[in-house]
Amino acid sequence: MNHDRKQKLTSILYAIRDLDEFSSERAKLRCNDSSGSYVTRVINQLAKDGLLARVERDSQEIFRWIQDPMESGENWINNQVFGEQIKQSPEQDRPREQLLKDGASKMSDAQLLAILIRVGIVGESAVQGGRKIANRFPLQRLAELPDASLSELRTISKTIRKDSYAQVMAGIELGRRIAMLRDQNTQPMERIRGSDDAIRYCARVFGRLAADGKQEEFHIVTLDTQHGPINTHLITVGTLDASLVHPREVFRAAIRDSASAILLVHNHPSGDPTPSREDRAVTDRLTQVGDMVGIRVLDHIIVAKERCRSVVAER
Repeated sequence: MNHDRKQKLTSILYAIRDLDEFSSERAKLRCNDSSGSYVTRVINQLAKDGLLARVERDSQEIFRWIQDPMESGENWINNQVFGEQIKQSPEQDRPREQLLKDGASKMSDAQLLAILIRVGIVGESAVQGGRKIANRFPLQRLAELPDASLSELRTISKTIRKDSYAQVMAGIELGRRIAMLRDQNTQPMERIRGSDDAIRYCARVFGRLAADGKQEEFHIVTLDTQHGPINTHLITVGTLDASLVHPREVFRAAIRDSASAILLVHNHPSGDPTPSREDRAVTDRLTQVGDMVGIRVLDHIIVAKERCRSVVAER
């Protein structure tokens, strides 16, 4: 069926491609192998899709090519026949195949999104869904995409379901982490020598948590003997409480990293970085345990939209 339809469309396009301007009636005369109503539908679709322009001349509707039918015609026919379904499209038009052939850096935002969306729905392919989202988040707005909710993206394209939304967000986050690590690797070796260094480090590494965190999260940063960062670990999520931040979980991660010292880090979703009484109690308790196990608690940094503050420096 697809083959027959492709042949019919190719025949019509071939018959009218050399006409600079033509009426519907003239096109029908050129395409006498097809019914007049079918030729009319094809011409109207070509106009709708931007290959033809409609002009009025002497009370008659005239069509004029605005895209070269030789260059654009084959892609247009494939879209009509296959409906832009990835599995049925010619191999050169499939985003996954293009990525494997040319590499991810050669792909457009819409193509990368189509790969992450992966599966379309009836009436809309993953390619179309990727294109819709890329159009709503062009280059100047692309940084806003990670903040878009599932419901917001679904208003743009119904191809975004829970699984495809999770895939898109996971891809974005993985890319962000890789970019951050690459940036760190190009910087001189970082050392946390005091509260000012700790604040600068946490403002950069935990900047997203400071800006977007909806609830409190408690992390640690493990440090080597020169106080260079080794790794970060999420310890607990929820309102900070000395009973919830158990020393066993904190120092288990530090011992596993063979850390010489650690930074304590947590966020204030309210935006105010002022240390609370509980913040100070947690700091004191973990500092005492750290002294016993030989792993120094260097500082406790609170990150918030307003700014970052040191619990230790403000005692």
